[in-house]
Amino acid sequence: MQTDVFERRESQVRSYCRNFPVVFARAEGSHMFDSDGRRYIDFLAGCSTLNYGHNDPDMQDALIEHIRGGGIAHGLDMYTVEKARFLEAFEDIILKPRGLDYKVMMTGPTGTNAVEAAMKLARKVTGRRNIVSFTNGFHGMTMGALSLTGNAGKRAGAGSGPLCGATHMPFDRALGADVDTLAHLEIMFSNSSSGVDAPAAFIFEPVQGEGGLNAASIEWMQGVARLAGKLGALLIVDDIQSGCGRTGTYFAFEEAGIEPDLVTQAKSLSGFGLPFAALLVKPEHDIWKPAEHNGTFRGNTHAFVTGRVTLEKFWKDDAFAAEVRRKGAHLHERLSRIAALVPGAELRGRGMMQGIDVGTGDIAGRICSTAFDKGLIIETSGADDEVVKFLGPLTTPDEVLDEGLDILEAAVKGVMNENKEAAE
Repeated sequence: MQTDVFERRESQVRSYCRNFPVVFARAEGSHMFDSDGRRYIDFLAGCSTLNYGHNDPDMQDALIEHIRGGGIAHGLDMYTVEKARFLEAFEDIILKPRGLDYKVMMTGPTGTNAVEAAMKLARKVTGRRNIVSFTNGFHGMTMGALSLTGNAGKRAGAGSGPLCGATHMPFDRALGADVDTLAHLEIMFSNSSSGVDAPAAFIFEPVQGEGGLNAASIEWMQGVARLAGKLGALLIVDDIQSGCGRTGTYFAFEEAGIEPDLVTQAKSLSGFGLPFAALLVKPEHDIWKPAEHNGTFRGNTHAFVTGRVTLEKFWKDDAFAAEVRRKGAHLHERLSRIAALVPGAELRGRGMMQGIDVGTGDIAGRICSTAFDKGLIIETSGADDEVVKFLGPLTTPDEVLDEGLDILEAAVKGVMNENKEAAE
């Protein structure tokens, strides 16, 4: 199948297709197939939207049954049977076992909608404007969320539009392993002449998905939570890409033992790749007036169906999370060996959200391109696209995981050999 129609009619803003220039026709589990029938191992998984793989049969059956039975397709924020079933499953399977108490706010269908809602609510609750975000953070592409995002290229998309109301501080270890950025934060907010306004909220990703897979330490997350409480600010954890099991626990902040005031969720929340985003809100902060924040597509009823199946199938006990942690350890071991092939390379991330910082975007891009030619879909991350990033489905079988890593290793060896030959 030709790509002419895309070149002719689709906006220049398209991106992923430029790195994977084939027409995909179907997908199953950890594989995608192009229109010519060629199989690709998927280590991108919809940028962590498909944590449970493509077309999970149980979700597929439940969704087909719902549609064929005349189930609600769109219900605004009215009460529906499927919304009730999802909320009850989320309450019983996710919240209660973790001792968490959150209201679930259905926002617009993408992660940036959840971030926008969090920003509005934090400002409404505290009466303050300033929101503290961190270097290399990515929180979305709408104007409010973009003000929190660090990447210069993404911020440039706003043109001359103002990106204000945010203060950017250094993320954990962003200034080097020997610099305590938590102490830096505390100094800035204890000094009345620092020029930094009292914050409405702090927002961070436990693992920075687009920013290079920088993983916040437990101590750093706990410290930011303490500082937020001390300053009367809300703590927002952006768990959109790192959540839904990606790091080995349902929420990526669980190991830190913190309870954020607000938690943004999207991507794999539906489990099936359907648009679905939500903001978890501590009950005392749920001060919205009816319709004060809304959206035509808040709450996707089809996603309620598949999202409930996801919870019931994968999260009723710790077995699935334990498997993710086991695979994450294996991934770390394999990526360590691959990283050793690149002078100066470093491992980043946690769990099944890991990657290799190879130093430059040129090398990382060539590795990913070579891997794609060999049948592996994998992307880059980081301020300059210098990290080769693994985001494969958490359900990827061991043999497929190793097959994909073998392709990646061969691609790295190929690019390193090219560099060596060019230098001789």
